[in-house]
Amino acid sequence: MNSFLDIHPEVQEALQKRLPVVALESTIISHGMPYPKNYETAIMVADEVRKYHAIPATIALMNGKIKIGLSKEEIKQLAIEGTSVIKASRRDIPYILSHKLTGATTVSATMIAASLANIKIFATGGIGGVHRGATETFDVSADLQELAKTNVAVVCAGIKAILDLELTLEYLETLGVPVLGYQTAELPAFYTRKSGFKVDYAMQNPKEIADLLKTKWAVGLEGGVIIANPVPEADSLDYDLMTEAIAQAIEAQHQLGIKGKESTPFLLEKVKSLTQGKSLVSNIALVLNNARLAAQIAQDLY
Repeated sequence: MNSFLDIHPEVQEALQKRLPVVALESTIISHGMPYPKNYETAIMVADEVRKYHAIPATIALMNGKIKIGLSKEEIKQLAIEGTSVIKASRRDIPYILSHKLTGATTVSATMIAASLANIKIFATGGIGGVHRGATETFDVSADLQELAKTNVAVVCAGIKAILDLELTLEYLETLGVPVLGYQTAELPAFYTRKSGFKVDYAMQNPKEIADLLKTKWAVGLEGGVIIANPVPEADSLDYDLMTEAIAQAIEAQHQLGIKGKESTPFLLEKVKSLTQGKSLVSNIALVLNNARLAAQIAQDLY
């Protein structure tokens, strides 16, 4: 086993017995929302995975180790330290581990860690992608390259709506990453159930998705799969409201000159402010919904 892995005993036992395990990221804890809402949400998401008979494995970098499965105390530590924790993508992992710092894993880093532990499915909010204006800035999330080469399926509410959805889909097509819609032919746009874009394939139940994943990897096709799970109808926000809020947030970002890894946290926080907190409520609902579906798929995957 990789000497940098520190797998929680409960997760280790589940993996040895081939029980369903769902990976969970930690950036949503440190950078996704303020304390104590971030801690409460992280515990709710883990509990939701358990409710559907799978073992949650929240992932983070701590004390020179890749932690696979965090205790409540470790989750609280990340929640309290918040944005002072390093936001860890693939490129950051060696530095954080070698300096024994604390890192909260993004989608790409969580996929790497999950793969090292042989966890095949991961639930998050939304994936990163091609930023608006990327034809000039070349600002493209590392999540997309990771999806092209790491054998972990990602259950999400689509691509984060602050991004360029059309260019992200084109990029994913080039990389050969399938985009599946759970009971929908339309790509959900994070806070809303519609986007105007299509997924590659509409899937009707968790077993159908699990069968596709097993087939893909058995054939020898490397890389992940996106499982786009629409936010529940009751928690979906108005499409026009969100379009306007995102446009205002992007304008503010440009005026302040915010770039790189700080872009997404800034935009999400700005959208939350512009929607009087409605986007945060929707965000929590969609993460819980994704944890639920990931646990159901995991039942048929292991």
